[in-house]
This record gives sequence, structure tokens and C-alpha cells, in this order.
Amino acid sequence: MVFSSILRKSASSLAPLAIRLTRVNRNYHSAIFTASKPLYQKPNLGPFAPNLYFSTATETTKPRSDDSLLRIIDSEIKCAVETDDHDRVEETPGGFPFKIEDNPGLQTITLTREYEGELVKVEVQMPDLVSGEQPEAVDDDNDMETPNQSSIPLVVTVSKSSGTSLEFNCVAYPDEISIDSLAVRKTENLEDEAGYEGPDFHDLDENLKKAFHKYLEIRGIKPSTTNFLFEYMLNKDSREYLIWLKKLKDFVEA
Repeated sequence: MVFSSILRKSASSLAPLAIRLTRVNRNYHSAIFTASKPLYQKPNLGPFAPNLYFSTATETTKPRSDDSLLRIIDSEIKCAVETDDHDRVEETPGGFPFKIEDNPGLQTITLTREYEGELVKVEVQMPDLVSGEQPEAVDDDNDMETPNQSSIPLVVTVSKSSGTSLEFNCVAYPDEISIDSLAVRKTENLEDEAGYEGPDFHDLDENLKKAFHKYLEIRGIKPSTTNFLFEYMLNKDSREYLIWLKKLKDFVEA
């Protein structure tokens, strides 16, 4: 946006300068021609010589399609303001252990907390919304039925001071949290894409899977937390959509 603003200001300041230079140049040639007129007579080219006209005017009228687009954007902005929860502040539930970092313009928020010398970090993404009744999808790779419910993706990282961390890729459904994958990370090997990340989480022993769910729950990743986050991210999605619409309008109007 800053770069676009600089370009617009540069263009607007150079346009009058270009017109002024054109006028000076035209007057300069006119003065030379007038001064030398007694010494030089314009030849008669006859009735078939073409008349050439040049215009220094610059077309600045916006296309009509832009006006139509602006009207539609304005209508969408009005609708978003009247119907969405863009200005709603979700009340943090009692005992919520995380600090929320929410930067406008980003589609994620970050939660952080310390737990017995560990740093727990949660990256929360925009919700995947499901509307209406649809049959549950079947995961061909795991032969598992995927719950057909709205959800929010989470990446939970539990780090120790030694530089080692556990990274969980999760999906939170209403009153339920699913762990899709689990990997052990070392700070110095974060870019090692070929590193072994363990078996598919769903293939682990049932008792081990339950133990990891309990591991996350103790650190604050539980349904009461994710249910709040779902509502929070719905409100954020409304806010970000309104900001996006206003940026579109600013661009078209510029």
C-alpha cells in the first residue's frame, strides 16, 4: 500500500510538470517561428496535403466498469458491517492459560504459555466451515471416516530449553481434538525435510494415542480451549474480510 501510494503521488506530481513542459516547448517553437518569419515563407503544399493535429491532453476518466465494481464493493462493505461480528469481542473464558497474539492482516493467531519449564506455542488457523447436512467423507489412505463438522486447524509446539520440541498437527472439532501427526524437532535440524518423522499417528497403539491426547490436555489443549478459539477465529475472519474489502475499494478508487 505504501509503495502504491508513492507511485500515485509521483504520477500526480509529474503530470502537471509534463503539461507545463509541453506548453513551454510549444511557446518556444512559436517564438522562433515568429522571429524568423520574414526570412522563411511556409511552402504551399496544395489542397491534398494532410492536416495533422496533435493533442497533449491525458485521458484520466475511469472506465465505467470501475464505477460498477465500486458500487458492488460498497454494497458488500455495507452488508458486512450490518451482518458480521467484525466488532464483537469474544470474552476469554476463566482459567484460559494462553497469551493471544493477534495481528490484523494475518490469517492466523498465536497462543503462548509456559508450563513447567516448557514453552507451549499454538498456531491457530482460520476455521473450515461446514454448512448443512452432508455425508461424512472417507479418507482413502486410512480408511477412516472424517467427521463432517466445522473445525479449526492447529499446530501445537512444545519446546524444551535443550532445543528439542514436539510438533503436533491437530484439527479441533466441537468438543473433540484430533491429532493428525506428531514429529520430534531439533532447533538445528528444522530445515531437514528428509528427517524421519515417525509413523502415521493413527497407526500408533491406542494407549499411546490416548497418552498423547492427555499430554496436550494437561498443557491446555482441550475442548474448552478450542471451542473458544473457534468463536474467536470466526470473529477474526469477519474483521479480516472487512479490512480486505476496504483495501479493494482503496485500490479501485486510486
